[in-house]
Amino acid sequence: MIPQSFSFFLLHVAHGEQSYSFPEEMKRGSVIGNIAKDLGLQTGALSTRRARIDTEESDKRYCDINVRNGALMVTERIDREGLCGKKASCILKQELVLEDPLELHRISLHIQDINDNAPVFKDVKIDLEIQESAVRGARFLIEEAHDADVGQNSVQQYSLEKNENFILAANGNTVELVLDKELDREKQKEINLLLTALDGGSPQRSGTVVIHVTVLDANDNAPVFSQAGSSFMTELVPKRLLTPPYFSYLANLHGGTAQGTYTQ
Repeated sequence: MIPQSFSFFLLHVAHGEQSYSFPEEMKRGSVIGNIAKDLGLQTGALSTRRARIDTEESDKRYCDINVRNGALMVTERIDREGLCGKKASCILKQELVLEDPLELHRISLHIQDINDNAPVFKDVKIDLEIQESAVRGARFLIEEAHDADVGQNSVQQYSLEKNENFILAANGNTVELVLDKELDREKQKEINLLLTALDGGSPQRSGTVVIHVTVLDANDNAPVFSQAGSSFMTELVPKRLLTPPYFSYLANLHGGTAQGTYTQ
């Protein structure tokens, strides 16, 4: 029996993962860390072993290595919102590759959110129509603001400009106007309110929206005779009548006698 011989080739050696955490939007050329020092590599070998950074997930390399000193540097704009949206964590996977022999080191880039976005309302103005017969404590839902940032840098609170009729109730993603003083269309037909959304970043950012309230008429005034006389006609409708059907009584008074008809 002829003995068989086998040859084994070491294709690569994958080592542990090196992690770095830094804020988004760092300038190109900014140093993230010294990966050669962190991995215990000789800087003189980086050039001879053709050290480079490869990416696992896309064709875009967000960092590169300076083979002269081992520094890991930013090479592309890193926009956390564009890369990860509203995810709680944003991690980019890269690899440090050395040749002769082939050696791989995985790199995890943890991208921290910065407060680079302000709260935004969907519309510049919100229109509300409210009956003047609305009772105190009535609530009116308002669409909340949105912020592309996450965590404390997202929307944290709301404030309503001081006014006579409304107060604000905000709980989580629910924002409501609460009627604190009943409306009177005869005194004020329209009301403009300024609502502000604030985030929790530093410096703090904010966004505003104007709430335009139109007060709709309710039948809350009794008839008033414009002048005295022996012959006149008027309409009598119950005060605070809120729901149909509506009836009116037309009265014709003359010389102490009255004749009337009902209309709907």
